[in-house]
Amino acid sequence: MPDDVGTPTAKPTIWERVVDDLAYAYDGVFSRQAVQRAVTEARESLEPVSKIPDYLPILATRHAKEQLQAAAQADGRIAKQVPEILFVCVHNAGRSQIAAALAEHLSAGRVHVRSAGSAPTGELNPSTITVLRERGIDLAEAYPKPLSDSVVQAADVIVTMGCGDACPIYPGKRYLDWDVADPAGQPLEVVRDIRDDIQARVTALLRDLDL
Repeated sequence: MPDDVGTPTAKPTIWERVVDDLAYAYDGVFSRQAVQRAVTEARESLEPVSKIPDYLPILATRHAKEQLQAAAQADGRIAKQVPEILFVCVHNAGRSQIAAALAEHLSAGRVHVRSAGSAPTGELNPSTITVLRERGIDLAEAYPKPLSDSVVQAADVIVTMGCGDACPIYPGKRYLDWDVADPAGQPLEVVRDIRDDIQARVTALLRDLDL
């Protein structure tokens, strides 16, 4: 047996693997340091509201990727293929999720949609999931996301619903404020009415954008 068997190499942590994967995906667009920063910020923003810790790396990966993509679009490093709509409400658990899901469903890929919250909660409103499932829309992978400058700057149209002055204002963007009831704590019949109200508004917006 040789005397020197070498020093075992430590396995990378799950967060190091997340950074490795995203750094590879965005090679030539962002430095590893920028990717590391995006992952750290995603983890720190989602960890306080994450209900199931085991899911945190998956959600933080998605969020970091979305922030990197938005930042690259805002800076012109990645060209946008379709218009971008951002829906914002306070908790990103009801109204903005309904609007984003309906816009994505109705536009059939002709627009890219994001949603965010000025004070996101840890999970979606169960009634939101139910009323969208009734329309054949699955929110299995959706989660409340915090609002950031990157997603606002990447958007062409920003639709706010009850988040007041929390959304930053940038020149050259189109801002809409929809007076839509909050589904939180409402019976299912009321949430269905809210869904239908949002669908009518989304349909009118898509038509206005010639989509």
